[in-house]
Amino acid sequence: MDPVCKRIRKHILHVSRVSGHGHIPTCFSVVEMIHAVYRHMRHDPKNPTWDGRDLFVLSKGHAALAYYCVLAEAGYFKPEDVETFGHYGTRFGCHADRFKVPGAELSTGSLGHGICVAVGMALAQKIRKTDRKVYTLIGDGESNEGTVWESLMVAAHQQLGNLTVIFDHNRSQQRSLPIQNPVAKFGAFGCHVIEADGHSLPELGTALRADSGGKVKMIVANAVKGCGCKTLVDNVFEWHRKSPDEGQFKLLLGELDAETV
Repeated sequence: MDPVCKRIRKHILHVSRVSGHGHIPTCFSVVEMIHAVYRHMRHDPKNPTWDGRDLFVLSKGHAALAYYCVLAEAGYFKPEDVETFGHYGTRFGCHADRFKVPGAELSTGSLGHGICVAVGMALAQKIRKTDRKVYTLIGDGESNEGTVWESLMVAAHQQLGNLTVIFDHNRSQQRSLPIQNPVAKFGAFGCHVIEADGHSLPELGTALRADSGGKVKMIVANAVKGCGCKTLVDNVFEWHRKSPDEGQFKLLLGELDAETV
């Protein structure tokens, strides 16, 4: 595991412990994906509203804690600021608020909403003839929402080659309505599809740099929900919205250091 991504996961665990909030398994699923985007795209932590910045939308907004910890790692605010996560009056709600969180481009909530706005952002940049790029991260459970597929149809029709969608393929919907063969499905909707290891920064970086031939780029990022901690991986439903007590916190830190999964 990349040392920076391990540090981000430890930060997620710490904040969840002190705050009593956090979707830890889904956050652990997307650490490398969000971190890879911020290593790749144009942005300036000292000037979050810079007119030339690329845009990132976390459509699966319940992974906000992972997003905050990546933004803190990138220098948007101090890591200790995130410890107020979920508290009354905090800037760091359980979903991101674009009016409160430096670097957040969209206030999230309903699943399937973020990708719609990301498509609009990409279309706006195309109309303006800028070279700014738009990135959005969606979940496989979120992709049960019809708005995801409607957005992709619009994006493909408008030939939004400036849009990259990352699909967190952590198979969280195996008990209900899984998206079977996402590579073929997204390709059938007109996307240029690239499959990558969702926990490999080199593979994600290669996918992010790849030429999409003017099509919407879809990165199917194969991931493990709870990646890094065996307890989380083996009990993802129990831990979906659970915060660790002191003993569990030490157990998870130990597993993370051992990198058992």
